[in-house]
Amino acid sequence: MARLAQTAGLTDVQQEILSTVRDFVDKEIIPVATELEHRDEYPQAIVDGLKELGLFGLMIPEEYGGLGESLLTYALCVEEIARGWMSVSGIINTHFIVAYMLKQHGTQEQKDHFLPRMAAGEIRGAFSMSEPALGSDVSAITSKAVRDGDEYVLTGQKMWLTNGGTSSLVAVLVRSDEGHPEGTAPHKSMTTFLVEKEPGFGEVRPGLIIPGKIEKMGYKGVDTTELIMDGLRVPADRVLGGVTGRGFYQMMDGVEVGRVNVAARGCGVAQRAFELGVRYAQQRHTFGKPIAQHQAIQFKLAEMATKVEAAHAMMVNAARKKDSGERNDLEAGMAKYLASEYCKEVVEDAFRIHGGYGFSKEYEIERLYREAPMLLIGEGTAEIQKMIIGRRLLEEYRFQG
Repeated sequence: MARLAQTAGLTDVQQEILSTVRDFVDKEIIPVATELEHRDEYPQAIVDGLKELGLFGLMIPEEYGGLGESLLTYALCVEEIARGWMSVSGIINTHFIVAYMLKQHGTQEQKDHFLPRMAAGEIRGAFSMSEPALGSDVSAITSKAVRDGDEYVLTGQKMWLTNGGTSSLVAVLVRSDEGHPEGTAPHKSMTTFLVEKEPGFGEVRPGLIIPGKIEKMGYKGVDTTELIMDGLRVPADRVLGGVTGRGFYQMMDGVEVGRVNVAARGCGVAQRAFELGVRYAQQRHTFGKPIAQHQAIQFKLAEMATKVEAAHAMMVNAARKKDSGERNDLEAGMAKYLASEYCKEVVEDAFRIHGGYGFSKEYEIERLYREAPMLLIGEGTAEIQKMIIGRRLLEEYRFQG
């Protein structure tokens, strides 16, 4: 039988990259993922391995030392990595969102300064949009930047910062009223700042504090943190693109890449859950035969495999649309919504197939069961995706009466 979630039309280079990543996942990630996750330990050896493979430069143009690959190649690599351990895919996701934003919106000086070192994995990226009272309403951001000569002074508190401790470059979205009179729409008075810092926790540069890791139900290993700015001084040449007021649009462009990434993660976790479920169903015997021979289990496996295939197809479509240069918020929203929901359902079905053993930490499905819920809220909840999808559909199918 052909392996699930195959992708047609890939080049020889893409297939070679994916084969290399798949071998790395099978040999270096899956055997240690559950143990590291239970200890909430940062997977330094795995990250070093990804660096050696050149994955931190996967989508960065060749002129800056990267591989210059497409979003599709990146998404398929993420799918493979998430199949091994979703937390590892989170480590590279925020890095690539920042690299993508720099590539698309940065000044030439910013690209020359950051992208070569990001491609080499010497600089690790993170991005910060959310705040403690923000939720899905980005327009309610209260963090502020005030101009002071050749610098800006940033104050405020940010939340849910993936790679907050291990990163050395953070793209931070704040409100900046300079040049934007009172009454300006909130999304037109936001600016993205490129904030360099030392990795670690505590005061990582004057005026910038990373308090420590947020304890989570799942998605362990990767550090998720707050970010507190109290008189943080940032040079004016670290405004992304060199012009204030464009931060919201820059971030939303990056989030579209992030939504394809979350869809790919959902596909990868669902694939692994199916693999675990179909294997266990053939090993576990009840009433004198493997449970895989019971019709109820076969129906469940059929539904799981169909969901894996459907989510993968939508994720690939969204990535290819973005690569073509076309608007892809509809496709990215659909892919993120479907893949995360199907991931939850496939993982739960695999958990049910395992029966009582699925509740044991000795079995890998227990970890997946705690990881899948993060995908339901990461890069926008299902409700936000439905809003995006609905609005775009009304644009496309506007009734002319």
